[in-house]
Amino acid sequence: MNTIASSICAWLWALALGVGAQSPPAPGDQSQETFRSSVDLVTIQASVRDQRGRTLKGLTPDDFEIRDNGQLRPILSLHSDLRSPVSLAIMVDMSGSMRTGPKIAMARQAFDSILSQLREGEDEVELLTFDSSLHERQDFTRNVASLRGALSDFEAFGTTSLYDATAATARRLATRPTTHKAIIVLTDGIDTSSTLNAAEVSGLASSIDVPVFVVATVPSIDQRAMMEVADHAPRSGSADLRDLASWTGGQFVFASTFTETIVAASSLVDSLRQQYVLAIEAAGAREWRRLDIRVKHAAATVKARSGYFGG
Repeated sequence: MNTIASSICAWLWALALGVGAQSPPAPGDQSQETFRSSVDLVTIQASVRDQRGRTLKGLTPDDFEIRDNGQLRPILSLHSDLRSPVSLAIMVDMSGSMRTGPKIAMARQAFDSILSQLREGEDEVELLTFDSSLHERQDFTRNVASLRGALSDFEAFGTTSLYDATAATARRLATRPTTHKAIIVLTDGIDTSSTLNAAEVSGLASSIDVPVFVVATVPSIDQRAMMEVADHAPRSGSADLRDLASWTGGQFVFASTFTETIVAASSLVDSLRQQYVLAIEAAGAREWRRLDIRVKHAAATVKARSGYFGG
């Protein structure tokens, strides 16, 4: 097991089995400090759309209902601002399978489309590539223009450790101070060498509130059709990239043409900017806590993280 995977597994194990955490204060306990540190809060990035897929704007805390392990929790804050800067960690698959057909070219097109949606000097972006390991090509920068054409010299090679790479990137992104942050993965969706499965990575990403958006460049219509059929088939205990995106409050989209690639990449950034960012008090017990976020509007759908680690 490589160093990144070993450290992630150890981190997950410590979180899952941590002991000695204090119990949450009982209702009405007045010993709580008025100002809480960020580690006492759970932030939730939520996309809310109506039945036509349009973003519902102007919602207030009273419009939301958040349950933490089934318990209704008060919303401490709500933030919605299209002008807020975003932090993106863009991960580009450079494994051998990406050499088939126009996959690499489509990934480069998606990357350039994402950059075109960012605001120079305000938004920040980090570029990473992955094959059998994760490679940092550019640390977080607000000089977006400097990254244009950054993938032109990279060639596909090796196997794919997609889930390992995503887990490591999620931890790096969690330290960024911006309100809106996300991982965008450009890949053909074929993972051959990860030591972590999707369920473990989604648990890690959800615990630090990092939505994962996946653009799957699958130019073969036949292969795409097979994957879409599999999406509706029952799966017992297994998980894949669709689950990873869903559990973290992100999105999984196919791109089979250059036009679809441009549209998909652009819509992801727009979707991120329009998210509501809510906060609740974190539970004291060091355990996995399931979150259920709903909006009190008929036919409204909410995409948000599925849970977090308390304590």
